[in-house]
Amino acid sequence: MMKKFFTGICAIALLGSCIKSEPLNQECDIVSAYLEGEQYAALFYQPSQMRQDNIPSAGKDIVFSVKSMSLLPDRLPVFFTVTEGATINPPSGSEQNFKGGPVIYVVKSEDGAWERQYTVGFKESSLPTTLFGFEHVETVEGMNNNQYHAFYELDESGKRDDIWASGNPGAILIKTNSKATEQPTYSMENGYMGKGVCLNTQDAGALGHAFKKPIAAGNLFIGKFLMEKILVNPLKATQFGTPIAQVPTRVTGYYKYRPGDTYTNANMEPVPGRVDEASIYAVFYRNKDEKGQDVFLYGDDVLSSPYVVRKAQMAKVPPTNDWTPFEMFFEGGDADPEVLAEQGYNMTVVFSSSKDGATFEGAIGSRLCIDEVKVYFENMKKQ
Repeated sequence: MMKKFFTGICAIALLGSCIKSEPLNQECDIVSAYLEGEQYAALFYQPSQMRQDNIPSAGKDIVFSVKSMSLLPDRLPVFFTVTEGATINPPSGSEQNFKGGPVIYVVKSEDGAWERQYTVGFKESSLPTTLFGFEHVETVEGMNNNQYHAFYELDESGKRDDIWASGNPGAILIKTNSKATEQPTYSMENGYMGKGVCLNTQDAGALGHAFKKPIAAGNLFIGKFLMEKILVNPLKATQFGTPIAQVPTRVTGYYKYRPGDTYTNANMEPVPGRVDEASIYAVFYRNKDEKGQDVFLYGDDVLSSPYVVRKAQMAKVPPTNDWTPFEMFFEGGDADPEVLAEQGYNMTVVFSSSKDGATFEGAIGSRLCIDEVKVYFENMKKQ
């Protein structure tokens, strides 16, 4: 049904194009950026780090993570995919000097009326911080005149790192003219300290009900949201984890939680006696399989994959109207020191306003607020 719905939309668009000529494209975005060639693979811990796909339309900084800046050659070719008809300068694939700092690229739209500047650079691969205060947030202008909040961190050099992701880009597909604070995940001014994050479970509207996806739970996680998967396989839209070279031991933070009034299943039928629960957990996992292929965890296997080495999970998230501290410890096996040194492990931290929101079960109105989240690692002084 979803495919038929969008096929109909495309048919209407094609009919319109028969009536009058299509105008030249006004978009001037970088869609993907990448390096290619075996000679550059040695710069990275993983082949996947050589590519950045699904670059947010509001993003302006593109940063590649490498093993060491000292390994960076004097001149390096970066390739780009841009929106249809757009041009980029310096040209895609041209060799540039990134050792002296980021290089500015200008993308001009097909109609020549619009242009955007991007800074493209490299940094040494590392977790940007151990303390997440959620003070850095951007309001993104999405489709259908919608807005949503995107959270990011700053690395040691002050550069933006889009380590956090949420389902907001998918949630706005069913909305029009909505503000950022009306989405499932948004920034709140009155956090435990400064700003915080609010996650809330919402009604997914008529379209969501028609496809048995009646609710949209608020979520926030370390990883990427893959927009191209949302209509095909929603559980594969949440790609969890970022490479790290440290072993996590525990996670602390502050939360507030209030469950919604009525718990419903995927058919939007009330489940008597069931009370919604929030979800807070973290996972440390191998990011390569036995054949050396990249491994990522998704919504359907993040807690059950055989590649999970350690995980930390709140067994219960008791309702509370006040900011309340939480602490959870990683449990599981040991990390291989050699694999760890090559960033052969990924880590994610995940929050959701409805524990079973990924299968579209929960209570509309459930609300989880989080702030001042800290990750501790082995050999790190306890504070």
